[in-house]
Amino acid sequence: MINRELIRIKIVQLTYAYYQNGSKNMDSAEKELLFSLSKAYHLYNYMLLLIVAVTKEACRRFEAETAKAKHEGTELPSEKFAYNKFALQLEENRMLCDFVEAQKATWDDDIEFVKRLLEQIQQSQVYNDYMESEDDSYDADRELWRKLYKDLITENEDLDALLEEKSLYWNDDKEVVDTFVLKTIKRFDPKNKKNQELLPEYKDDEDKEFARKLFRATILNADQYQHYMSEASRNWDFSRLAYMDVVIMQIAIAEMMTFPGIPVNVTINEYVELAKFYSTPKSSGYINGMLDAIARHLASVGKLLKPVPERRQRFTRSDVVGQQRPETDRELFNED
Repeated sequence: MINRELIRIKIVQLTYAYYQNGSKNMDSAEKELLFSLSKAYHLYNYMLLLIVAVTKEACRRFEAETAKAKHEGTELPSEKFAYNKFALQLEENRMLCDFVEAQKATWDDDIEFVKRLLEQIQQSQVYNDYMESEDDSYDADRELWRKLYKDLITENEDLDALLEEKSLYWNDDKEVVDTFVLKTIKRFDPKNKKNQELLPEYKDDEDKEFARKLFRATILNADQYQHYMSEASRNWDFSRLAYMDVVIMQIAIAEMMTFPGIPVNVTINEYVELAKFYSTPKSSGYINGMLDAIARHLASVGKLLKPVPERRQRFTRSDVVGQQRPETDRELFNED
């Protein structure tokens, strides 16, 4: 689940923090990076567990309403949502249960939020359409939760505030984590029952090593990388650059120099996108030009041993809106 986009975000945050605090201990900083990434994976499981918590509350209300209807001799309520097939399969999921046991994770302390979310769900058009439909298939149950998650959970200010109180690490994680929760919902198959695979913490050891190597290269070669920046900004007062700009470009240069398999234009685009969120309004355009100039200079003097594409209009994530995000950087920014 922890992909390179999330790794880059965390390294920007942790590199900035490394220079802001006084310790400058590389080993401690690396442990903090890996811990921060692991907390993102915890959030992924915690958000899946929210679906289970809402369903449990729906079951509790269904049972209470059923008992009342039987006592009063009125029409029995529908069990369709309370016993949603996808949600029940998720509740029994082996990997999620292991997470709950290991982390003692629960939504019990936030049951009032769970209740309010259930009420929002029951007032939504998606829920009403589902309840009125005669389709009682597993696919319909799974699709309901995909729509509910997308409509009511991905952009929920109350939930964002609640998560921020629980962990400072989750401030910038949820948007990325939400994409993986939605992907997980779509992948669920009733044939797998409780053994349905959730996304692993890391796709492979290569991504975990990518995080370590990139962070270490950024810090250990800082003077050299900042020298490259200074050379490329002859017509600018380098000392007046936004500090976050320096951090972002330092990491980008580290990636260009350390990972021969990642195309230069991929690296530049990734960090230009990060600049839009973490630095000044004008930073992305400046960083784009600076990194392009640095890459061309390093390639011309033989220090960057991979091709630098011809200058062209930048290809960004906005160009692939509506398409499923690819698994790899190379796939997203393919030059072929």
